[in-house]
Amino acid sequence: MDIRELLVPDVMIMDLKATDKAGAIDEMVHQYAQHGIINDEALYKQDILKREAESTTGIGDGIAMPHAKDKAVQRATVLFAKSQTGVDFEALDGQPVYLFFMIAAPEGANNTHLQALASLSGLLINPDLIAALKKATTPTEVQQLFGDAQAAKEAKEAQEAAAAAAPQPEATSERPFIVAVSACPNGIAHTYMAEEALKKQAKTMGVDIKVETNGSEGVKHRLTAADIDRAQGVIITADKKVEMARFAGKHLINHPVIDGIKKPEELIQATLNEQGPIYQAAGGDTTTADDDTEKKSAWSNIYASLMNGISNMLPFVVGGGILMAISFMVEQSVGAKSTTFLFLNGLGNWAFSFLVPVLAAYIAESIGDRPALMPGFVGGFMANTAAASIVKTTSVAGFLGGIAAGFIAGYLIVWLKKVFRNLPQSLSGLKPMIIYPILGLLLVGLIMFFIIDPIFAVINHALTTFLKGMGTGNAVLLGTVLGGMMSIDMGGPFNKAAYTTAIGVYTATGDGKMMAAVMVGGMVPPLATAVATTFWGSKFSADERKAGLSNYVLGLSFITEGAIPFAASDPLHVITSSVIGAAIGGGLSQFWHVSVPAPHGGLWVTPLATHWLFYVLSVVIGALIAGVLLGIWRPAKTEK
Repeated sequence: MDIRELLVPDVMIMDLKATDKAGAIDEMVHQYAQHGIINDEALYKQDILKREAESTTGIGDGIAMPHAKDKAVQRATVLFAKSQTGVDFEALDGQPVYLFFMIAAPEGANNTHLQALASLSGLLINPDLIAALKKATTPTEVQQLFGDAQAAKEAKEAQEAAAAAAPQPEATSERPFIVAVSACPNGIAHTYMAEEALKKQAKTMGVDIKVETNGSEGVKHRLTAADIDRAQGVIITADKKVEMARFAGKHLINHPVIDGIKKPEELIQATLNEQGPIYQAAGGDTTTADDDTEKKSAWSNIYASLMNGISNMLPFVVGGGILMAISFMVEQSVGAKSTTFLFLNGLGNWAFSFLVPVLAAYIAESIGDRPALMPGFVGGFMANTAAASIVKTTSVAGFLGGIAAGFIAGYLIVWLKKVFRNLPQSLSGLKPMIIYPILGLLLVGLIMFFIIDPIFAVINHALTTFLKGMGTGNAVLLGTVLGGMMSIDMGGPFNKAAYTTAIGVYTATGDGKMMAAVMVGGMVPPLATAVATTFWGSKFSADERKAGLSNYVLGLSFITEGAIPFAASDPLHVITSSVIGAAIGGGLSQFWHVSVPAPHGGLWVTPLATHWLFYVLSVVIGALIAGVLLGIWRPAKTEK
């Protein structure tokens, strides 16, 4: 595929007017929408902002590559934009950005498109091309520059391939050989830019290198066992998990993918000097760029592990909870003894019985990798079983005990890896097959049986007793807090903490009152933005007004994330208004004793709610208060 087919002349912006990052993204996304490249401006922008939240795509040297891959994209396209004055895009080098390449990839992009995107990304490390692009004045000139660069690159690759295929004389060269792996979450741009940068720098330094890429089109140039065995060292430039066990015994350095683009000489030289530690692998080990030189904070690691457990648990919550809720509707019409009710209710309960074990297992897996999965699962099962403790009680350790089990299992496996790191290589196969499963399970079981389960069973029993005997005043206060938390970060730590608390109460007591509070709180932000854009339309852009309409549906469906694009562009007004409205709505739901025996569904599960009219009123009142506040105090937005 000719790379110029991606660089559509009509879509290019040769004089970008925006002066800040938010404005630049808005201008480019709107250009895509106007030319039919995307059919959902809000969705595509949301994914662009989500990618920027992971790390800026301003890679330095005056270049930014914002990109997203989603179902809003109708055809693979690269929007070239040039700013005459420069834009503060929070680039890694802190300098203004002059050249933008906004990449739009369809959700089902074919290999031809992905290869072309990869090729284009690789060209952007060519300083001569970048210098020429800064001087270009027309879309035709931009296309020609890329066409010439692509042709030159292909000719060079063909020449190198022919030389490699020709019969080689007996090797006498002492040139060093290293291997590398490049990967990023989206696998559209940075993966291939890092590959090109490493290969180019290696050639300059007289080093042979083979780079495996893990991008959108899958793994390319996969490293063989012979490659790894021959290599002097290994470079990992990755922002996502890659297969690591194969590098056991090799000097290895591990950095974010952006360092592969910006610091190739430093990485290669460090590898030649064998500065990386010898990698010690356990069966099934994987890792990320954060495991070595770019350490996360303790809180970031804890939060990431907890979110890994929650995200894997949620399908059980939603699937089991909705089927259980449907069974209650069946019960009301045909009775509790009907086969349909018994089947649906039983299926939901069976799914719920896995919540705590799955939560614990995947918290453990996030910390200790695959060897921690089994002891984490068993520890979670023990937390969910009253008999698995020295304390004779009908209470279980529950969610709190399950979370503790996950972290204990994960860090125990990390400790065991350190204890047995010097085991002879001939015995290393015993670690994943015998040592970790047996010692991991034994230690987790002892800690859960004698310490965690007894302590948390008492705590869980006390909490359950308190919640069951809680008066209206306390219930309203708790509902207010949980409702407000759902709107603070709209899917982040506060939101997940409130939702998990409600799930824990529901599974422990069967009471859906807290579930009602968080459901109301989660529906308010998108509904508030919908109300504000409807009645105060002059204060919002045309794109925001369109997104506001879709937020009616998202809000009614308990999809809080619909408000994220609004919160990202105007956090003060949007988040403050949403928290106030959500807190009021959550408190009202408890004042009116509303209970929702379903973990998801928004207003679509209204028939299941007790005092369903007050459930609806709690949502409406909270959304109107938040929407009116946002509409009144948000400053007017000038249309571009």
